[in-house]
Amino acid sequence: MNLYGLIGRSLGHSFSENFFSEKFRRENIRDCVYQNFEIEDLAERIPLLKRNSLIKGLNVTIPYKTGIISFLDEQSEEVASINACNCIKITNGKWKGFNTDIIGFEKSFTPHLKSFHENALILGTGGASKAVEFVLQKLKINYLKVSRRKSDDENTITYEDIAEKGLKDFQIVINTTPLGTFPKIDECPPLPYEQVTNQHYFFDLIYNPPKTLFLSFAEKNGAAIENGAKMLQIQAEESWKIWNS
Repeated sequence: MNLYGLIGRSLGHSFSENFFSEKFRRENIRDCVYQNFEIEDLAERIPLLKRNSLIKGLNVTIPYKTGIISFLDEQSEEVASINACNCIKITNGKWKGFNTDIIGFEKSFTPHLKSFHENALILGTGGASKAVEFVLQKLKINYLKVSRRKSDDENTITYEDIAEKGLKDFQIVINTTPLGTFPKIDECPPLPYEQVTNQHYFFDLIYNPPKTLFLSFAEKNGAAIENGAKMLQIQAEESWKIWNS
């Protein structure tokens, strides 16, 4: 049996287990099982997983996309560049890290881009935000990161700064935080949504619910919107390609 799985902290509503279990059934892929590995302490659990010879591949989600790197034996160029890993291929006991969030985000994000979408805000500074940064740099889109706390990084601002600056100069807003994820669907990033226009493009990496408050408020004012469902499907299929390459 080949075992695949997802490493994360709270996985009760995760996408991956259902996606891969259905994929295995639909495509008649036998002797493969996908399961969740809820982990509170990487240092305690990862050595145990490394001793499990059945595991051939893993996905990694919040909050471990950066923390998992110290347990890898090898890294892809993308992982080394952005310091975030969401996919691990295991060969002869060696763990090699990849980042499929990059291609997942790029392919799901670009269809709605317009010529006037020049400047972006990335909400959040966690592992997922690093893949978004990588893609925006590739597309030559200017961006600022938004954090709840002040930072010495000149490319990072706070939500208080947005309240002062407004959204006029930022046509793209990308949420990489978990705010609004089920079951806490009444939460959203604190933004001046009344300033949103039909020139804006709001992208939410959250997929459950399909339309968060963040997206709903933006859509009411005419913005183009996209959630994280396509991104997740694309990155999952890319993971499968990596594991079987």
